[in-house]
Amino acid sequence: MKIVIAEKPSVGRELAKVFGATTRKDGYIEGKGYSFTWAFGHLLQLAPPQDYGFIGWRKQHLPMLPQKFKLAVRKIKTKDGFVEDPAVRKQLDTIKKLFDEATEIIVATDAGREGELIFRYIYYYLKCKKPFKRLWISSQTDEAIKDGFRNLKPGTDYDTLFNSAHCRSESDWLVGMNATQALSISAGNRTVLSLGRVQTPTLAMICARFLEIKNFVPQTYYQISILLTKDEQVFKAISTSNYKEKEEVEKLFALVEDVASGFPNGGNITAVEAKPRKEPPPLLHDLSSLQQEANKKKGYTADQTLNILQNLYESKLVSYPRTGSRYIGDDVFAGVPDLIAKFTDHPDFGKQAQFLQTITLNKRSVNAKKVTDHHAVLPTGEQAYGLSADKQAVYDMVVGRMIEAFHQECLKELTKITIQSGVTFVANGTVIRSAGWRAVFNDPEDDKKDEDNAALPKVAVGELLPITEKSLLEKQTKPKPMYNEASLLKALETCGKEIEDEELRYAMKDSGLGTPATRASIIETLITREYITREKRNLVPTNKGLAVYEVVKDKQIAQAELTGQWEKRLEEIRSGSSVKDFKSEITEYTKTITHELLIAGATISGKLEEEKKLEKA
Repeated sequence: MKIVIAEKPSVGRELAKVFGATTRKDGYIEGKGYSFTWAFGHLLQLAPPQDYGFIGWRKQHLPMLPQKFKLAVRKIKTKDGFVEDPAVRKQLDTIKKLFDEATEIIVATDAGREGELIFRYIYYYLKCKKPFKRLWISSQTDEAIKDGFRNLKPGTDYDTLFNSAHCRSESDWLVGMNATQALSISAGNRTVLSLGRVQTPTLAMICARFLEIKNFVPQTYYQISILLTKDEQVFKAISTSNYKEKEEVEKLFALVEDVASGFPNGGNITAVEAKPRKEPPPLLHDLSSLQQEANKKKGYTADQTLNILQNLYESKLVSYPRTGSRYIGDDVFAGVPDLIAKFTDHPDFGKQAQFLQTITLNKRSVNAKKVTDHHAVLPTGEQAYGLSADKQAVYDMVVGRMIEAFHQECLKELTKITIQSGVTFVANGTVIRSAGWRAVFNDPEDDKKDEDNAALPKVAVGELLPITEKSLLEKQTKPKPMYNEASLLKALETCGKEIEDEELRYAMKDSGLGTPATRASIIETLITREYITREKRNLVPTNKGLAVYEVVKDKQIAQAELTGQWEKRLEEIRSGSSVKDFKSEITEYTKTITHELLIAGATISGKLEEEKKLEKA
């Protein structure tokens, strides 16, 4: 009997359906020579400290550095404390029975780091020695599943993927368990103060931005604005200089020769620049970029978007969701024309899909070298019907981005007119000559958000134009905006470095904080810990979060770039780098942060007392 193990029951049932297996048993389905069983996500986890003899939270135990990590059955909380989940134990027994009977084991957990970890922990916990094969697919369509089963890979091909996942799991245990106990003990065990390898630098980014805004002192400055007319077209120009002193700008304001002051032609055109600009289409979506778009357009949290996308994947409508790649290979690109053709009747994108049938497709998102475990998120072409509003919205973002990505460049003309009248003014304008990919969503917001004029008239150097109105503008400098989920996800990709170029930002993805698949859970963890809260769409630290930040902000555990380096090391392990070296480095790192936090007690105790007083007030 061939035993297929999926990550969760719904996927196991779908695989069984594809193969025509219909006999339902307790914890599996069999038929056609196969038995399809499943996990419930993580059935097993690294054992807690007490399993290594570290009973109670005591300073003398720290740092806790197990010589060899153990696996433990997932636990649930009851009135008697934490106990093994009986449903998990029962399913493990079922899997063991099937593995013992198996002539062949086929791994069908999600084709990624976490999916590999889920299976390997089960495999090693059950002390199974049988060889296994790996199903590696990027889509849950029937054809993709059948093709994947025709091309099963040796399980050993994914040993380095497991090594990376296992090292991530162990490093999170070492840092999280030791740091949490160290800070909590040094604070007098008044409360559990959870810290983590990725969650703490993420908290630090949110708190630092919040305090920067809170302490920001706005500075008043002045500008002069004028309206000019040419052939009945009115356009605006702004002074090139900002002025700090009101008295100074009022004197200059009086020098502007406007119509009201008796000057019929007071604006002298001194320069005209018109530059064509080609704006390439955006790259295809990976999970992180899709979460950002869904947050901006619909206000969905990162976790909501991931769950919706996972559901669409299991419904065979989109490709693998937890991808960190925004590219596809030439093999996938070969099927893109036929895929686009399936959307020519789409109510929103149909016309653009039809247009793409008539042109050579843009290949900016085609680069096999930049495809890692999975390619960018694409629709599968399966018919979508009866979707809920939120699923339809996310699905349309995937379809729309595919149409955009293979569309033509957007051709613009950027015009800059320089005018002299007492002071120097500049008028900027953008004219779209060919919308290209921007016609897909037809959203002008990004085009003209920084422009004062949608279009400018034709003018020549030396022309004198009437200034029909002049205004003195009083403005204030503004701080950076609070982090929302979209901007935080973007910042996590680059450890907080402000990089707008999407390809350069993508190049840094292996040294960002967390991975596309884990960033949603990081945000939710910080909310669960009561370190941050959502206020409308913003992520705002609580007093508790700020208290923790004040203590850890100068410690290694809060340094985003250092944590990003660990993420890069984990990816290098995926490519075959030394596991031993990484474990040695993370052990030394754990010793350092544990020592740092054990001596931080007085500070955190005082901060927590202040927090309690603020809450009572």
